[in-house]
Amino acid sequence: MNGHNPDILTCLANLSADEVFTPPKLANAMLDILPQELFTSPDTTFLDPVCKSGVFLREIAGRLNEGLKQKIPDEQARINHILTKQVFGLAITELTSLISRRSLYCSKTANGKFSIATKFDSADGNIRMPKAKHVWDGGKCKFCGASKEEYDRDSSLEEYAYPFIHGVDPQKVFDMKFDVIIGNPPYQLSDGGFGRSASPIYHEFVMQAMKLEPRYLTMVIPSRWFAGGKGLDAFRDQMLNDSRIREIVDFENFSEVFPGVDVAGGVCYFLWNRDSHGLCKVTNISKETRFTSERKLNEFSTFIRNGQAISIVSKVLTKHGRNSSYLNEVVSPRKPFAIEGNYPAKKTGIPCWFSQRVGLSFASVKDVRDEFGLLNKWKLLIPYAPIAGQTDFSKQIRFYYDENIRIAEPGQCCAESYLVACAFDTKKEVLSFKSYLYTKVVRFLLLQKVISQHVTRKNFEFIPNLGSYKETFSDESLCERWGITPDEWEYIDSKIG
Repeated sequence: MNGHNPDILTCLANLSADEVFTPPKLANAMLDILPQELFTSPDTTFLDPVCKSGVFLREIAGRLNEGLKQKIPDEQARINHILTKQVFGLAITELTSLISRRSLYCSKTANGKFSIATKFDSADGNIRMPKAKHVWDGGKCKFCGASKEEYDRDSSLEEYAYPFIHGVDPQKVFDMKFDVIIGNPPYQLSDGGFGRSASPIYHEFVMQAMKLEPRYLTMVIPSRWFAGGKGLDAFRDQMLNDSRIREIVDFENFSEVFPGVDVAGGVCYFLWNRDSHGLCKVTNISKETRFTSERKLNEFSTFIRNGQAISIVSKVLTKHGRNSSYLNEVVSPRKPFAIEGNYPAKKTGIPCWFSQRVGLSFASVKDVRDEFGLLNKWKLLIPYAPIAGQTDFSKQIRFYYDENIRIAEPGQCCAESYLVACAFDTKKEVLSFKSYLYTKVVRFLLLQKVISQHVTRKNFEFIPNLGSYKETFSDESLCERWGITPDEWEYIDSKIG
């Protein structure tokens, strides 16, 4: 034995891909972006409204214990003060309440024999699990959107009605306001839709925390909010237009922060400062590279993750004309022919491209609609969800082009699995358009808008519509057209395989 004694909170298995325990290293990185004088005041109050392992409260208590040595010299008195007056939590389940108390108090009961706190009368201490209920409205919870069919359970089972977003006010629970709110909220809940459909809920925790108006708020959440999407558009707009977001640390690969967990789009943590407005310090981390810039978050409708990409996108938009046409006006909406993704292929009818597994089959004439006038043209079909669960989007986009694109002849349609990227009278124009999409420059522009496993027409917002497609396009010709420098091209080439 080498005497190594690992931190138990680095060894816990995650509850699920949506309720992951926070590694101590990440918790401390988030605490590092707070003003450190907070940990030298006996009056600073901290709340974790979504306790899972108790790691945030444990690390906060450790910093306070060090920072208050001069003001409260007696160690036991200092520990009692910190644990009873400064650190508070709401657990998300009964199990996590016990784990969190064990982490913070060294005992699953705050007033137990082995608890390091000696001034608690209750077993809960300052880590509470107040009862909360889903409020059903039309088959879904009006607070979190959870499916009644899945979550309306016997009272002996966990209902996943998280107190913080189900009407429980922690300021009333603990009879105080909080200076700092910090946490790692659950990410999504099943909403009762088709297949494994789920709605994001992490943004609900962020917005609820802001309503409590702490001095500082920091949470770690999936980065999918950068581009909006399902249930996130209003949240994205609020965040991008809030000049109190003073710092964002963004990891392109989720597993860099949470080893063994694979969530599409990466993960970020942020600092919101109630009393300070200004530019946001953005740090983008990808593998071994780190790039930091200060900028306005609302410069574009989508948050562009890497500062190095901003100058390239701005240059292309300026050269082409910001009021000119872009491919988001050319690419079709979802279900361009009104054929659902789970539509059963027919033996006769209109030739229809289904998923790659099914290939070309038929859809009934009565089910196919052609409101966009695409059916009798040559078409380039691109997949709506290139690789489910793929988190490295540069690889996703490469696979997207190499394996999944289809050319549909006049008279052929497609199911929801595909979008129509373009439609022309001739195959030659489709092939020209395809060569344009295949360039690394265009794929790079697309990458700036891709933040989930789905690709929709809005993701093409930064790609100019050239109008005429008669030539074979190359990266060299596009770099010359838009004034992309050799250094900028080297960066593009490094991001697109």
